[in-house]
Amino acid sequence: MPQQFETGVTGLRASVDGPVATLLLDRPERRNAVTGAMWRALPGLLDRLAAAPGVRVLLLTGAGGTFSAGADIGELTRIYADPDLADAYHAENVAAEEALAAFPHPTIAVVHGHCVGGGCQLAAACDLRFVAEDALLGITPAKLGVVYPAVPTVRLARLVGPARAKYLLFSGELVDARRAELFGLADEVLPADRLDARAREFAELLATRSPQTIGAAKAALAADDPAAALAPWERKSRHAPDVREGLAAFLERRRPNF
Repeated sequence: MPQQFETGVTGLRASVDGPVATLLLDRPERRNAVTGAMWRALPGLLDRLAAAPGVRVLLLTGAGGTFSAGADIGELTRIYADPDLADAYHAENVAAEEALAAFPHPTIAVVHGHCVGGGCQLAAACDLRFVAEDALLGITPAKLGVVYPAVPTVRLARLVGPARAKYLLFSGELVDARRAELFGLADEVLPADRLDARAREFAELLATRSPQTIGAAKAALAADDPAAALAPWERKSRHAPDVREGLAAFLERRRPNF
């Protein structure tokens, strides 16, 4: 039975089931648009999920057949009426994305339906994206005159390449799942009725792999200086039990117990 977490904010639900934590964007009546309160709550909630005993993987998804329509447009008129409020709002967005990107275990965005704007930013901040065949993805600031902060802009370019980042950001157009896969914005594309089961299956697979190897890879791939980021992991690995256990399990033809 999944353990439910108290999130303290409407629109976010969280649970832990074995090694897999699930974070649900839960405003289906607004296509899971992300409110300011949700952005502010995400870093603390992610910290709590990371600290939950036994958690090894995080799934991020949306309720009601939609990942997220992005930021709550109903709030933006008020926020953009005051430059200071707009600055604070963007800082909160970036803090939430950075907390997701820094989650110490693998993160998978499970994308049904629309994944737009701030919702696509959250998906891009995950390590992997599993996407339904009928999903639509895009980042739409050019339709609103919004200037995105540097962090999500650079993250998108690192993920899909500068040319495709320009295509998405300049046009604000939504792309289908197969084109998103071609862009590098989707890692697996599946029929909608198989997506959740496949994401869970893959999450459980990752939970059997070495946290040391995964943590080191995450650190190196996120760093401007991969060698410096890897150095402490390499030193730690010389004394940690993962390699010994992995080699022993291989020779004994059994699953390693990391």
